[in-house]
Amino acid sequence: MKRALVIAALGFSLAAGLAVAASDPRRSGFDFMSRETQAMQKDDFSNPGMLWVQDGADLFKARTGTSGKACADCHAEPSMKGVAARYPAFNAKTSRPIDLQGRINQCRLDRQGAPELPLEGHDLLALTAYVAQQSRGLPVSPATDPRLEPFRRQGEALYKKKLGQLNFSCADCHDANAGRRLAGAPIPEAHPTGYPLYRLEWQALGSLQKRMRGCMSGVRAEPYGYGAPEFVAIELYLMSRASGMPMETPGVRP
Repeated sequence: MKRALVIAALGFSLAAGLAVAASDPRRSGFDFMSRETQAMQKDDFSNPGMLWVQDGADLFKARTGTSGKACADCHAEPSMKGVAARYPAFNAKTSRPIDLQGRINQCRLDRQGAPELPLEGHDLLALTAYVAQQSRGLPVSPATDPRLEPFRRQGEALYKKKLGQLNFSCADCHDANAGRRLAGAPIPEAHPTGYPLYRLEWQALGSLQKRMRGCMSGVRAEPYGYGAPEFVAIELYLMSRASGMPMETPGVRP
């Protein structure tokens, strides 16, 4: 019953949000999925990622750290709408871009006096999914801070850089061969509109960084570590590339 109430409160129709305007040639990863996978994503009661969203909703209200504060004490739920669509953003503390997971951990340290949550751990993914789900259906709106531009260019260069023993770049698959199949799976256009998302292969929710690490291993390259600035730069570029496309967290993929 609790699960049903939480999901009903968080869910809303995706009919307007999932379709990019007919004049836009870009296609979300959702568009490459089978009808069954699309149906699973659209139905909040079938979408496994909503379990993490529910846990994130509970964690958002949980008091923690030396301050005894909860995220909800500073951030009323409506204030999270649109936040995920603007990340990565410039972080004045480090003079670098920071992704949404990094911002959540920074808030825990600075405002709650709580330790950082492990990257790719359940709780951080749950909080990130809860925040990102509130932007579902809204357009990706990349931060316009000019200080981000060098990092955006770095991300583009990394996206196009050939890596590993197979000498492949991200662009070789997701630009040159989008829409084709690799090992039976469709190759999408690499628009990060659904992250964190649930992959049937993982049987779990995962971040964009986890997916990129998998791609790097696939071309037999040494993956960057979780939280690496290179990953944040690539995400910054990808979000810029996806500007205007609707957010769809939590996505479902094979």
